[in-house]
Order: sequence, then structure tokens, then C-alpha cells
Amino acid sequence: MRKLRGTQTAAIVAALTAVAVLPTSAQAVDSGLPGLTATTETPALYGDDAGGNADADDPAIWRNTADPDASLVISTAKEGGLRVYDLAGKEVQSIPAPPAPTPDDKPGRFNNVDLVSGFPLPTGRADVAVVTDRGRDHLRIYRITPGAARPLTDITDPNAPLVFSKTLDEVNDQTTPYGLATWTDKATGRSYAVVSRRSRTRLALLELRTTSTGAVTYRQVRTYDLPASFTLPDGTSWTPCTDPGDLAQVEGMVVDPVNKVLYAGQEDVGIWRMPADLGGKPKLIDKVREYGVPATYDEATEECVTGADPGYGGTHLSADVEGLTILDEGSGDGYLLASSQGDNTFAAYDREVSDDNEYESGFRITAGTVDGSEECDGAAVLNAPLGSRYPNGLLVVQDGHNTPDERDEDGEVRDNTDFKFVDLAKVTRALDD
Repeated sequence: MRKLRGTQTAAIVAALTAVAVLPTSAQAVDSGLPGLTATTETPALYGDDAGGNADADDPAIWRNTADPDASLVISTAKEGGLRVYDLAGKEVQSIPAPPAPTPDDKPGRFNNVDLVSGFPLPTGRADVAVVTDRGRDHLRIYRITPGAARPLTDITDPNAPLVFSKTLDEVNDQTTPYGLATWTDKATGRSYAVVSRRSRTRLALLELRTTSTGAVTYRQVRTYDLPASFTLPDGTSWTPCTDPGDLAQVEGMVVDPVNKVLYAGQEDVGIWRMPADLGGKPKLIDKVREYGVPATYDEATEECVTGADPGYGGTHLSADVEGLTILDEGSGDGYLLASSQGDNTFAAYDREVSDDNEYESGFRITAGTVDGSEECDGAAVLNAPLGSRYPNGLLVVQDGHNTPDERDEDGEVRDNTDFKFVDLAKVTRALDD
């Protein structure tokens, strides 16, 4: 996630205004979106030294099949490592990110998390959580032990290779693992992680493997580079405005195991669909509203200065497009959900590839018992009974601007993020209406 610069925020407003005269305008679509309220929230995390530089980012929902009431939400907190919560939103485990090897090196920074069910280990099959360590250019793998007081145990091979870098200097440049989606090929039983690269357009397919000592490592199978520039309908070339040297990166990703396709959110571009094994060409199924808007980077202000909107963008997403997750309704039915970070909404697309992932509806997470979700960076959904609290399933979303604000002793607002838990019945009703 990149926080919007002032001129980028202005560009969103300009883009919305520019399309307002159209019958399928963004304003017309968004004005009727229902507001859903969360049942509970997790404790606030603070992105400052006093709070351990912990910043809520991406969640995953693990179901305890033997005792659904004891299911867990596993989430990343960047330099704060991992947080594990019960279904009441109470923290049950905190795992620190690895420290920097030397004072000149970057510490661990856990960006995204996903799960693999029934992964083969010498002691038997177990569910594992896979995490991208953006700070140290690794994946980290944790075995989940049902019912344990500390349910996550690190089983990463200490000799696991760097994911993208060749040298320690490259690691410290931080063009490292960012987004993540895991999947298992039912035909072979092999499990994979698709990993995106920060500040680049590259995706890498990594096969997860167990070593003779019982640890888990990975090997690179192949990579795929998404476009960094695009040819617009008028024949001109457009490149999303980023910080100097950066390209239009991907973070939010999810694999639909039924259709064996990967959905990847290129933050300033839109949502791509491609084979989960990265073995085929991608298709851009929807664009952000800002797609095609000319912009140049101003070094003096460190902001992107935008021009007039040519009208080539979509109508359902405002940059950044973020947390992608599959709402599985069985038999291949259901929705692809995407966080539209720029306007604090969630878009729902038909899961069926044969329908070309048609946009269906959307919603917001608004204030109720707890505050709503703004600038959402990650989301996870599970359509399965989760005990007495969530018998209809659960949606967990990151809140990038948790309120009320807390101020330090100097009166400055502390960065404050957390996760909201939403009863899935509310989501399905909203999407089916």
C-alpha cells in the first residue's frame, strides 16, 4: 500500500467528477452501495516507535475444524511481525519479525499472509501460514497447532533462499516480496505461493517443499512480468505515476482453486486474471478510475501532478486496488471481492470466468458498534460456520485509519490501524439484494 499523496487524492476527485455525467458513472454506482457494520475489531496497532512500528496489513482466516469456535485470524503487522486473534478479536499470540542482522540492514517486515491446508510434514499433515517478509526478502512458514496456547510455530528452513535479491545490498533496497497468494494443485498435491515484488511488476511462482529435517523451504518455478506501461485507445502510451525508479506494483492477490486462476491487483492499474501457475497471458478484467490519467512526478513536492482525465478508466475501483479474496458459495459460484482503497468501498465480481468476472455489486464497511474501514489494505473471507459467533462465516478487513485517533504527549496523532470482523451473512444479503 502507498498512502495517497495530496495531488493523487485530488486526481480521484477529478476523475469522479469527470465521469459524473455518464449514466454508468462512478458516483451513480457508488451512491447506492449499502453500508455494513462490523461486529468487533482487534486492538489498535501503532506505526511508531512507541508501538513497535506495528501496522495492520493483511489477514487470513483459519478454521479449526474440530472446534470452529476456536478458529483464528492470523494477520501481518509489518515491522511488528504477526498477530493472531481469536473470533472475539482478542490477541492470543504475537510473533516478532526477524531483527536486522546489522544496524545497517533492514529488519524483517511481514507484509502479506495466506494459508495452506494439509501441508505434508514428517509428523503428518498440518495447516500452515505463509508470510512474505518484505524486510529480509524471504517467505516465512508457520505450522498451526489447534488448541495450543501459542498456535503458530516457525518451521521455516534457516537456509531458505532469497526470493528476489542476489545480494544483501539488494535486500536492503527493498524490491522484495510484497503480495502473496497460496494454492495447492489437487492433481499433484504440490503447494505453491505466488509472490509479487515490491516496486516492480514481477510475479514469482514458488513451490513450497519440506526438507529432510522437517523445515519448509521453497524453490522458484517461474516468473512473469506484468506491463509497466499501457497503450491507450487514442494510441498514446501511459505509465502510472510512481516514486522515481518504481514501477506499478502488485499487492492484493488471490487464487481461485476451482478455476485455477490468479487474480492480481496492480495498485494503480486494475485487476488482472491469469493462470495460477503463471503459465499464460493475463487479462485486465477491470481498471481503476485513474487508469490513463496523465501525471508527472514533481521532485520538489514529492507528489504526482495530474492532468485532465481522458476517461479511459473503470467505474468501480479507485486506486489503490488492494485486498482481493474469494467468497466461495460452492460449485464454482460466488464472488471475487476487491478493496477499492481510494474511495473506501469493496467491489464484488462474478467468480465465474465464463461470465468474464462481471461486476455485480459493492458495499462499504461503516461505523456502528465499532468504526468502519477506511483505506483498506487487506481482506479475507471464509464462507464456513465459525461457531456461535459467526455461524454464517466471516469477512475480516483491515482498517487503515482506525478511530478514534490517539495522540502522543506532544499532541501529535499516532498512526492507528486494526482489523474489523464482519458477519458474512450481512455481506451475502447485501450482494444478493
